[in-house]
Amino acid sequence: GCPRRLLLVSNSTMHGGGYLGHCQQHIQSFLGEKVKRVLFVPYALHDRDAYARTAREKFESLGYGLDSIHESCDPVEAVRKSEAIFIGGGNTFRLLKALYDNSLIQEIRKRVLEDGIPYMGSSAGTNVATISINTTNDMPIVYPPSLQALGLVPFNINPHYMDPDVKSTHMGETREERIRQYHEEPNTPPVLGLREGAMLLVEGDKATLQGVTGARLFLRGKKPTEHEPGTDFSFLLTDSN
Repeated sequence: GCPRRLLLVSNSTMHGGGYLGHCQQHIQSFLGEKVKRVLFVPYALHDRDAYARTAREKFESLGYGLDSIHESCDPVEAVRKSEAIFIGGGNTFRLLKALYDNSLIQEIRKRVLEDGIPYMGSSAGTNVATISINTTNDMPIVYPPSLQALGLVPFNINPHYMDPDVKSTHMGETREERIRQYHEEPNTPPVLGLREGAMLLVEGDKATLQGVTGARLFLRGKKPTEHEPGTDFSFLLTDSN
């Protein structure tokens, strides 16, 4: 089986809480005691120094050292030496372009899928863990060479998934409609809509929904289905959906 270990979080901050506060126990459980230092990838935000300070403060409070990849003179070597990788949120297009620009796509894939080091993503960092960034909510402010992402799982995720407000008079597209439009294209993979407060834990060939909110699953040609925390999503890890 695949040795991958992933914690894919929908959002970095919950209303009324601090950075990663809503999932800090999940992080500690996920990283455990073997990991001493985490390699942070702040490419999704413009001010990488400030972003790294925020992440470092949080991870140090949880007992882990943190090195930011943007401070390394050799990002590829930093990935090769890393014990665990955390890619933070921000703009998904900016993030993916930087991963390509720094030749990190294959390196991160190898470390996670072959070497089995833990990978954690939040928001944009969760988007790039999937097949592609086709289902991100972000504006294409820069142009990555491809929309293909790390492919650590064989499906797509829509972080910050929002249900339609039944009281709203807004006539624009709902998130569900946008995902349905994506599935109108041939050969499009499943899309897991992760609400804020939800996260997906992947251990080898097992995937489990965690957190305090549910998720909505979209399969091409089928009606969306609703799922509660604790749902076993392992079937999404097989390529035959």
